[in-house]
Amino acid sequence: MRAKVWKRWRRTASGILLAAVVSGACGQGDPQRGLYLSKAAGCIGCHTEEKKDAAAYAGGRALKTPFGTFYGPNITPHPEAGIGRWTEADFIRAMRHGERPDGANYFPAFPYPSFTRITDADLRDLWAYLRSLPPNSRANQSHDLGFPYGWRPLVALWKWLFFTPGPMTAQDTSPASRGAYLVQALGHCGECHTPRNFLGGPKTSRFLAGGDLPDGKGVSNLTPARLKTWSDADIANFLTTGVTSDGDVPAEAMGEVIRNTTSQLTPEDLSALIAYLRTVPPVADEPKKK
Repeated sequence: MRAKVWKRWRRTASGILLAAVVSGACGQGDPQRGLYLSKAAGCIGCHTEEKKDAAAYAGGRALKTPFGTFYGPNITPHPEAGIGRWTEADFIRAMRHGERPDGANYFPAFPYPSFTRITDADLRDLWAYLRSLPPNSRANQSHDLGFPYGWRPLVALWKWLFFTPGPMTAQDTSPASRGAYLVQALGHCGECHTPRNFLGGPKTSRFLAGGDLPDGKGVSNLTPARLKTWSDADIANFLTTGVTSDGDVPAEAMGEVIRNTTSQLTPEDLSALIAYLRTVPPVADEPKKK
């Protein structure tokens, strides 16, 4: 009798242990897939200083806005200068809820209003990739913001007005559905291509309709109102080579996006992105200010 009980207990314990091991393995992110996701999300652009031989992901990129200048942080796994002391839960909290490990809000110059839509599985893969980077000791710079924009508690009000956390749920398995995820979540295209109000909130009625950046440079309208004259091949060629069918080239900001992001997409993802842009409601360009 005791032998039977012992065998049954041993089988049960083995099953529990195996389940735990499998569960842990499944919960581990894939750094190689995370590398691809980091390209689709354009991480290197905001987290690498804009100078020759700058260390990738070590921070320092300046982002000038009407509220002041923000500096991208070091996201290498350095324990003091970077995010080496973070847990995976800290990373997911930052991306999903726009919160630091200490609970304070991030300024929405960090595009968590888009990144919140990234799936849990993709966030785990991104985290695994970031953990694989070489640590870099470059110290972070403080943001240079005008009063009262540097007062972090105000971000809670901004988030109440403009931020809805939570991952996207795929509507179906069509290319356009995948493209929506690439544009709205990973690629965070709306962060630049959707105009903003005086509080820095997106004008949702003009989603992807372009306009002027804070520095006065124009951002293209990505809706069918503008892209209807472009063929799928024209768009694909531009997002791969950075050259239009007329031989024009984009401004440096978009040129960097093409180099680091859209030209790195798989042919399937690039086609999905274009398929989605064809489904966006058309919005006419705003009249030029005199």
